[in-house]
Amino acid sequence: MKAHVLKTTGGDLVLEDVVQAGPKEDEVLVKVAACGVCHTDLHVIKGEVAFPNPCVLGHEISGWVEEVGTGVEGLSAGDQVACSFIMPCGKCRHCVRGLEDLCEEFFARNRLKGQLYDGSSRLSDASGEPIAMYSMAGLAEYAVVPATGVFRLPENIPLEQAAILGCSVFTSYGAVHNVGEVSAGDTVAVVAVGGIGLNIVQMAAAHGAERIIAVDIDDEKLELARRMGATDTVNSKNEDPNEVIRALTDGHGVDVAFEAFGSAATVRTAVELVDDGGKVVLVGIAPAGVEAQINIAHLVRRKIQIRGSYGARASQDMPGVLELVAEGRLRLDDLVTDTYSFADADKAYKDLDARRIRGRAVVTVTSGA
Repeated sequence: MKAHVLKTTGGDLVLEDVVQAGPKEDEVLVKVAACGVCHTDLHVIKGEVAFPNPCVLGHEISGWVEEVGTGVEGLSAGDQVACSFIMPCGKCRHCVRGLEDLCEEFFARNRLKGQLYDGSSRLSDASGEPIAMYSMAGLAEYAVVPATGVFRLPENIPLEQAAILGCSVFTSYGAVHNVGEVSAGDTVAVVAVGGIGLNIVQMAAAHGAERIIAVDIDDEKLELARRMGATDTVNSKNEDPNEVIRALTDGHGVDVAFEAFGSAATVRTAVELVDDGGKVVLVGIAPAGVEAQINIAHLVRRKIQIRGSYGARASQDMPGVLELVAEGRLRLDDLVTDTYSFADADKAYKDLDARRIRGRAVVTVTSGA
């Protein structure tokens, strides 16, 4: 099959023939319809997140079930599915406690070695040398996915849009529902409203937040955030977000501040915006080694909580995501702002790096089952 291969850190994605093995026990072979374009992939391309080379990236996909391995129940060939980027093993000490977003096997096998749970990749080159898989390696015509990360889609969700459910929307659900614990009447701020940030805005609205303040340096993204449910916007290039948000909240600050970019500056901004006793939820993945200085006394005296949020719990949370979409409480059409052909996957990541993508981009791979 064809796949986009990253052979060297900092290099281009090269479309070439690779060998795709079939699914093993508890795995599903998916014919890929579309793959989301995510900053985390870009971090790998640029060497800001360590990962083996050569590799195939792409960790949020939609498509059709092509084949199921032994032991897989509830899925059949032809089913339309979306796949979560965290594909929990279901057996480690965290998974058995319901903490699939901390799955030890996922991090040890997949994120460090590019393997699935039998300790091998399903991809290889013509000579038989393995190619590392980032999650399910979705920038390809087919992908093998552990069944724990495969979910049948409700009817009438376009497959192209459904690709972003498995990371962008999934991650925002985990941040808003599980970690931020946003509920009706809350006031929230979202610092950086790119692909993940826009989803957090919409997810906070779906959870009943009364005031949602979007902070970014790009007016186009701020306008898109308003369409997603932001009640107020702040261009931090022109205004001090702390001053503006204190004025909007009678000097109090917000109940929950989400940071969705992953830089020292945006983390500090998020901490400044939160009210006494409030929560700061860090969602953006920073390049390795990035640290943020925090005023310890301010945190202690104001009883401020800083929480990390990585993805969500696949078996518990993807059904919740799909329910929100089926009910029309999450709109995917406005979130997918840019679409690239399969041949142009490398261009998509170059555009992402140059901040030319307003919301979330997808690469279309296959047009039919």
